[in-house]
Amino acid sequence: MPIAFVTNSAARTPAQVADKLEHHGIPDAESLVITAAMAAAALIEPGERVLAVGSDGLLEAMRSRGAVLVSEGPAEVVAVGITQDFDYQMLTAAMRAIRAGARFIATNDDATFPDADGLLPGNGALVAAVAACAETEPVIAGKPHSPIAGFVRERLGDVGVMVGDRPETDGLFAESVGYDFGLVLSGVISREDLPVSPEPRFVADDILALVQELL
Repeated sequence: MPIAFVTNSAARTPAQVADKLEHHGIPDAESLVITAAMAAAALIEPGERVLAVGSDGLLEAMRSRGAVLVSEGPAEVVAVGITQDFDYQMLTAAMRAIRAGARFIATNDDATFPDADGLLPGNGALVAAVAACAETEPVIAGKPHSPIAGFVRERLGDVGVMVGDRPETDGLFAESVGYDFGLVLSGVISREDLPVSPEPRFVADDILALVQELL
């Protein structure tokens, strides 16, 4: 069965995601990585001026697409991905560009994401701030939405298993792609939270247990 590592995070480049996977014993995975930043970049036309609020993953994806990156002033697109450098100046520039007619694209709208010390604010918090003052809702590129679903179907085909820990993103994404949903309990959902919607086809404590069940 072909494999892809699909992430809503736009912070890391595919090479950086592959480096993290290699530390978990998965080598040579860069060509298998699909990020929300890649899906967002596919919504951009080469040569468009893009005000990109984000980290390395988003900036590299936009450059690879041929976008002209700007930090303020006129823009045809505002793209928002996670960055710990988000500040009032970025918010102001994004708001003004959108109010002046720029298209608004978000890599994802996840409100939080897990860290070793607990939950951290996710890109959805940044997107909500921009949307509130710009009075415009974004096109969302990441899971569970159609831009990234198209990437996955193109690479992996129409039959598969979507493995993840968030029913509201990974589960809905499985439905969007037409795959079975395999829920792992090593992230934000525990057995005490079951049942969840959408209902998973498979439930396992972690990825290893899920693979063993599938095999």
